[in-house]
Amino acid sequence: MKYPNLKSYAELEASLKQLGLTLPMANDLSILNAPLTFGKQKQYTLANRFIVQPMEGFDSGSDGEPSELCYRRYERFAAGGASLIWFEATAILPEARCNSQQLWLHAKNVAQFADLLKKSKQVARQSCGHEIITVLQLTHSGRFSKPVRGVKSPILAQHNELLDAAQKLPPDYPLISDDELDRLPDAFVRAAKLAAQCGFDGVDIKACHGYLLNELLGARTRKGKYGDSYENRTRLLRETISRVRDEVPELFVTTRLSAYDAVKYPWGFGVSQDDYKKWDLTESKQLVADLTALGVPLLNIAIGIPFFNPHYNRPYSKQARNALPYDENPLVGVCRYVEIVRDIQASQPDVPMVGAGTAWLRHLTPKVAAGIVASGSAQLFGQGRGSFAYPNAPKDILLQGEMDIQQVCMTCSGCTELMRSESPTGCVIRDVGFYRLPE
Repeated sequence: MKYPNLKSYAELEASLKQLGLTLPMANDLSILNAPLTFGKQKQYTLANRFIVQPMEGFDSGSDGEPSELCYRRYERFAAGGASLIWFEATAILPEARCNSQQLWLHAKNVAQFADLLKKSKQVARQSCGHEIITVLQLTHSGRFSKPVRGVKSPILAQHNELLDAAQKLPPDYPLISDDELDRLPDAFVRAAKLAAQCGFDGVDIKACHGYLLNELLGARTRKGKYGDSYENRTRLLRETISRVRDEVPELFVTTRLSAYDAVKYPWGFGVSQDDYKKWDLTESKQLVADLTALGVPLLNIAIGIPFFNPHYNRPYSKQARNALPYDENPLVGVCRYVEIVRDIQASQPDVPMVGAGTAWLRHLTPKVAAGIVASGSAQLFGQGRGSFAYPNAPKDILLQGEMDIQQVCMTCSGCTELMRSESPTGCVIRDVGFYRLPE
């Protein structure tokens, strides 16, 4: 079923009323231009409340280094006005890559990453007059590992009857061992040290969207030290963050954390035991509290597993080919994401959280973004797909008070289709000179 795009804020309010939903909205957008300081031992100040979310471009060079297309993307992000750029998922090991062109940071290409960062910071100063804060997302792709083009090489933390079936994995497919998991913090620390050499301000130990550390959070059926109990399932994330914090003190350590997987219990994290379409944030809030106690100064909250249920994280107007069908008004997905982040933010009001998931609103985003921040539903506002399509959106909102309808993300799933075809990824509508869907 197709749902009509909303043309005005009046239509948005009418649709919310009809569905029995609410979204925070504010006419005064000035809150989005308010600075924000975070951190305790070392403080960082953001010039405004906009961040660029980590969106993989899958356009690295032959050895995992950033390519010219990658430089172009980040320089456009930097010129766009956001105060924080959350650099995309970058593999910590060659086997941890989900795509043969995913970025991979190692000792032989650290100079290229440093140059990318230096030029991005220069562009931000020249175009926006502020220093950007930068976070590098470090990842292990786990069950979505695919380091050789066209060859799936899943590394599973647990068997999940739904995802295993979707990936056509046999029931006896091996799981990663405890010994192998024991060694992963070393790899994250090595990558974090290289990120510090590059000049990044922080690193994200990625724990979202079904990748390895996120899958462990729901690994109730796994045996051993990394499965079953809450303490065991969160062990690797907590210990990795602690190691990086202690061994790379020049960086702050954060995570993009899936608070709600929307995958049936016992495999999903943050889900109701009775109905996976309902969230139970008890463990999610406990984990956020535990991470806060470890010194994590801000958090980026995600939901869903895009490979399996993309409408939870990215409500869209057009479904990607080969995606599982669903029938849900995208506005329901937008409100669900905002509500979950709001609940997590309320549990730790002193730790800035990132709100996101509003791309489907298109040009109606500004008042909602302002409402999210003004209401305390989140302290920061992030755009992912929207940054591919419209990297200048933060600047336009801050300077003009609106978005250009001719530049907004169309939520057409074109970027998702590029990802799934292992092609360099960007906006096939707004940036057609550089990105085209395969025939």
